[in-house]
Amino acid sequence: MSQFVLRNFLLAAVFIGGCNTADKVEQVPQTSIGPASFVGSAACQSCHTSEYGDWVGSHHQLAMQIADAATVLGDFNDASFDYYGSKTRFFTRDDNFFVLTEDAAGQEQEFRIAYVFGVEPLQQYLIEFPGGRLQTLAFSWDSRPTGEGGQRWFHAYGDEYIAPDDELHWTGPQQNWNYMCAECHSTNVEMGFDSATDTFATTYSEISVGCEGCHGPGSAHVELADAGIEKTDYGLKVDLDDRGNATWIMNPDNGIAERSDMRMRPQQQPEACGRCHSRRGIIAPDYEYGEPLAHTHMPALLDEPLYFADGQILDEVYVYGSFLQSRMYRAGVSCTDCHNPHSAKLVGGDDPNAVCSQCHLPTKFAELEHASHTPAQAACVDCHMASRTYMVVDDRRDHSFRVPRPDLTESIGTPNACSGCHADRDANWAAAAISSWRGNDDWQRPHFSPALDAGRHGFANNLLLDVISGKDYPGIARATAVSLLAQPFGSKEFRSLEAQLGNADVLIRIAALRQLRNLPQELRLRLPGSRLLADPVRGVRVEAVAVYAGMQDLLPAEEMRAYSQAESDFRETYEAIANRPEALLALAAFELAEGRPAEAIDLYGQALRMEPRAVSARVNLADTLRSLGRESDAEDVLREGLDLDASSAALHYALGLSLVRSSRTDAALEELRQAVELEAGNPRYAYVLGVALNSLGQPQQALQVMGEAYARFDGNFDIAMGLATMRRDSGDQDGALEIAYALARRHPEDQGVLALLRSLGAVP
Repeated sequence: MSQFVLRNFLLAAVFIGGCNTADKVEQVPQTSIGPASFVGSAACQSCHTSEYGDWVGSHHQLAMQIADAATVLGDFNDASFDYYGSKTRFFTRDDNFFVLTEDAAGQEQEFRIAYVFGVEPLQQYLIEFPGGRLQTLAFSWDSRPTGEGGQRWFHAYGDEYIAPDDELHWTGPQQNWNYMCAECHSTNVEMGFDSATDTFATTYSEISVGCEGCHGPGSAHVELADAGIEKTDYGLKVDLDDRGNATWIMNPDNGIAERSDMRMRPQQQPEACGRCHSRRGIIAPDYEYGEPLAHTHMPALLDEPLYFADGQILDEVYVYGSFLQSRMYRAGVSCTDCHNPHSAKLVGGDDPNAVCSQCHLPTKFAELEHASHTPAQAACVDCHMASRTYMVVDDRRDHSFRVPRPDLTESIGTPNACSGCHADRDANWAAAAISSWRGNDDWQRPHFSPALDAGRHGFANNLLLDVISGKDYPGIARATAVSLLAQPFGSKEFRSLEAQLGNADVLIRIAALRQLRNLPQELRLRLPGSRLLADPVRGVRVEAVAVYAGMQDLLPAEEMRAYSQAESDFRETYEAIANRPEALLALAAFELAEGRPAEAIDLYGQALRMEPRAVSARVNLADTLRSLGRESDAEDVLREGLDLDASSAALHYALGLSLVRSSRTDAALEELRQAVELEAGNPRYAYVLGVALNSLGQPQQALQVMGEAYARFDGNFDIAMGLATMRRDSGDQDGALEIAYALARRHPEDQGVLALLRSLGAVP
């Protein structure tokens, strides 16, 4: 991590008493504190004995350890595990721990265990590879007691078969410790990737997650403490005290505690903890303590398939995105209100109900009138923090603290906590049961999920606009609604987008910029997104550069200057993670937008050398070659990809387009059909197949393909326009008008729709 430069302190205190001050001046020794550096957790022990004692033995302290007899929990006494016909063996030799398992070529090979990862409920194992790489072994040890099903080996993907050539195989990039794991299991990690040699020289100050992992480099703090000089920031870059002087005061009327004073700043702890407890990508070479998470990492929105439409956890998303949705977060609750940050245990013991009772009066909430269950029947978290199991054995609770909504289960199919215990009952029964004791009160308050669900499955702009403007909805949900708006936009969408570009919520600004990327250049220039090139948050600036790449000469002078700095941020962002093919793709797309195709081709080539199965890199490389008139080379690139993976719909689709341009009609249609069959959920593939059939003289087949796509992809503008046009041209005036009127209701200002209606005689 970067070395944070703190200002030099020249500290002198003058104590004045009485009228004669000459004898009353006391000079405190001066001390000059230079750039802060990492000093290790042991330096904190003498002054912070209690906190240090809590940290020792915690999941943070044991996040990563050198493999030895004291740290390895798994059975290496010549144990074995059968996985789809392949036997993996675990054994020791000369006080070292080894595994005999399949390598990337599917061949049996012996590997030495270098490090262990975690302790409970599972332990993983790291293996050293050439080039400084460490890889996470797929076989993990279930460290739970035997009575709970533990003390056994298991595969991290359960019963799913992960082949040696799969990107999820333990030898592949998705299981690479240097990028995927290190930052959150050690302190002050420097990835140290060298793109010229494709090697890592990863370092860390402390093998575990130590004090400075959260509080930042501590040398200035230690020097100030040693000098006996107290400052309000104590020489630390980040102030994690979200409580301040506030207390939680119980409201006896509603039984819910309230802060004694308003928060004057956003909570710092969720942003700091979110660095590791969130689904996010790295967007900066160094973590910056005290900054919003989006300054150095790009948090995921409530996207499919990461979250259910109502924001409940689905994939492995950890807790940040959930907590941002919660009423707790909006009320000012922070991480340490419930968790001891040093032991990682719950505040006040192991009973979750005891934590909840700090702010929720038990005489109101631990009663039958509240939930029709006694605390012995169901704990607070069973209803309000439903859990899902990840990595086979790791149960994690949803931190959105939501009210169970079986009514939403009925309408959009999202899960509800009631069915976790009442599996023999349906959602209708659960909704009726809740209403019988709660009435139809705030448990059925308006929710953002119907809009997000509709937006995922079709045109839902009006519903989404209501969510975007609904200030009672969490920012992350409103940002997701922005991202789901379907183009082309009318005046309502443009007004909303313009407003959200200035939203105080960083995730909403980012989502709005992503919508701009899909607009024509003239519309991007008309909206005020270019002002965000100077946004204080790096994640916003990086998105803004992608929007305005190649357009800087058209920007006002001040924004042109901001573009230059933001471009530097953009390059630094992706060059820092150039070990990832997607980073090289981002850089290549930028070079193309800037009019430098040769540089883009080189970057695509690097990505393919790194990962030959990187489909996006291959497709984009082929498209770039085509734009330069090198159609034959583009076809070769695509066919090489299909030799590696014949099941790639994207490669079949791209090859089909290439063959259309080369006038090889039958072969082109076959490739496009395969793309549709392999990825039936992609509307673009169906649309292009229909257009190709129609333009190649097969109108009836085109009508059939487009008609099926229209029924499957409600709200897709291009498919609707294409089908209406084809029906008109085939003489089906009524069928064309039916679609045209539906389009006009959704896009009343779109000139293309109006032209279609005029061609059908529906408007003058």
